Amino acid sequence: MNNKPVKTASKDISWSAKQSADLYGVDRWGNDYFGLNDQGLVTAKTLHNQVPLMDIVQGMTERDLQMPVLLRIENILDAQIYRLNTAFADAIKKLDYKAPYRGVYPIKVNQQAQVVEEIAAFGARFKHGLEVGSKPEMIAALSTLTEPGSLIICNGYKDQEFVELGLQATKLGFRCFFVIETPSELPIIIERSKQLNIEPLIGVRVKMTSKISGHWNSTSGDRSVFGLSTSQLTQLVDRLKEADMLHCLQLLHCHLGSQIPNIREIRGGVVEACRYYADLCGEGAALTHIDFGGGLAVDYTGACSNDSQSRNYTLEEYCEDIVDTLKSTLDEYDLVHPTIVTESGRATVAYSSILIFNVLDVTKFEPIELPQVGKDEHPLLRDMREVLTYLKPQKVQECYNDAHFYRDEIRELFKRGQVNLRTRSAAENLFLEVLQQINKTLESMARIPVDLEGLKESLADIYYGNFSLFQSLPDIWAIDQLFPIMPIHRLDEEPKRNAIIADITCDCDGKIDRFIGQHGVSNTLPLHEVKEDEEYYLGVFLVGAYQETLGDLHNLFGDTNVVSVRINDDDSFDFVKEIHGDTIADVLSYVEYDPKLMYVAYRNTAERAVKEGRITARERQEILNTFYASMQGYTYYERDD
Repeated sequence: MNNKPVKTASKDISWSAKQSADLYGVDRWGNDYFGLNDQGLVTAKTLHNQVPLMDIVQGMTERDLQMPVLLRIENILDAQIYRLNTAFADAIKKLDYKAPYRGVYPIKVNQQAQVVEEIAAFGARFKHGLEVGSKPEMIAALSTLTEPGSLIICNGYKDQEFVELGLQATKLGFRCFFVIETPSELPIIIERSKQLNIEPLIGVRVKMTSKISGHWNSTSGDRSVFGLSTSQLTQLVDRLKEADMLHCLQLLHCHLGSQIPNIREIRGGVVEACRYYADLCGEGAALTHIDFGGGLAVDYTGACSNDSQSRNYTLEEYCEDIVDTLKSTLDEYDLVHPTIVTESGRATVAYSSILIFNVLDVTKFEPIELPQVGKDEHPLLRDMREVLTYLKPQKVQECYNDAHFYRDEIRELFKRGQVNLRTRSAAENLFLEVLQQINKTLESMARIPVDLEGLKESLADIYYGNFSLFQSLPDIWAIDQLFPIMPIHRLDEEPKRNAIIADITCDCDGKIDRFIGQHGVSNTLPLHEVKEDEEYYLGVFLVGAYQETLGDLHNLFGDTNVVSVRINDDDSFDFVKEIHGDTIADVLSYVEYDPKLMYVAYRNTAERAVKEGRITARERQEILNTFYASMQGYTYYERDD
């Protein structure tokens, strides 16, 4: 379907879309999937095509899909699977490696059916498999994968039922590996395989001593929760020999971490893994696969560095380093090259999802209007006005201190009832004017006094976004994750406001005050002035990994509306799937309320009011209709038609 472009504001000739692209870093973190057109609109890009996100937003509006919306772009999901598989294939060919690559997607990274089904469907041409860590994920994998020979990597704790499902999957033609995480799992696998007369494919996860930097390094080292120590590993080999099943041990699993920023850490991990691989082969294990787990990082900041939220390597370098290190190390032992497996989840899905929301309101820390001088004006107000007359670079600290003193004195007098509300209001307005003028003065100063270094941030606007941080972006709150955030339109206008973003939850933590800036992390985000009677849309990018899975029901804000689109070769796009977000009744049922009983209880309250003469019977029905309609409505802020 073709959608007409959304109308844009008249062009600001002093500002260009290219300047906005530089300001927000689209080319640095966009991975060639996002860009800006000359009209100042953010576009989603495929190899030869691009579609403005505002055109998609218009299509959402026409379909009554209100903000906030999680937008998934299927082409990007497909492209990441294609890039990963072809990059490994190219490295294997270039370096004359003698075994293939087989990717698997960890369902836990984004368990939504739309995502898993698309990965399975597009990935079938590469035999791209799935990694599961629970029985529900196993069921999802078995009902989604169709290509014989696709890998299913079974991590996590496995009970008898889990093992039986995997063994039966093997019988159906899947390559289903049970990765031993703890010694207690092996007896269950041996017993059930003999009982069902199905030979298992067994893998073993070893504790890696190679450590990575960043948030996600607890999966390696001696204190890792998962994996076997060297002592447990030798015991496993002996137990398999006793059961005459050592030939079933065909996969070595060695996960370093979820987001590895430094390519040198990856090389070091591969070398250590090869030592385990060679010695297990020496013990008689029939190893054919080596699984390096996750680790391929997403450059959230676009810094191309070894910072924990970036990466200092390309996808091609990642693949070549793994293949080259693996080949050169194992060739020393004259070992047959194993099939290379990685579980790249974050890098597969992060780029494909964007949270889009509208701005509901703005708080500015500017004087509403300076009070007129009156004949009975309080002396402290006159003193504060006087500060503006001697404000200059040499006296900014003095002016700052004086303004605070006079403002605080007025507040104390107000508490004691010695000045009225209007006097206090005048003092607050004058105080803001002084701070704003000090802030302008600081812009021309080479050295800023220590006390004033945070003044710009303290005067930043608060833009209230129609979303819940805890539901849609929990990693911002939990681990200080950075995501690219920017307006998706009006980017041919200069964004002249500096702001932080607050959500609509009743929580002081429901805010974003760390952003990806041009020169590192910034405490404010440049935004445009919000125009009356015109929506202002922001996008949070690269949110496809973990955010939907980890989101909670803070303030009972539920799942957002979800839209999946596919970009066509003629620059049009199709709405492939759309899911309306949770209703109020939905989220109440999640926390053990019964919406039907709630309606009955409210009906009884309304009926009692009729009997007491507070309302009429007709008013009762209007009240109940409103209550029922609200129960079926969206949990987020809805604009009136």
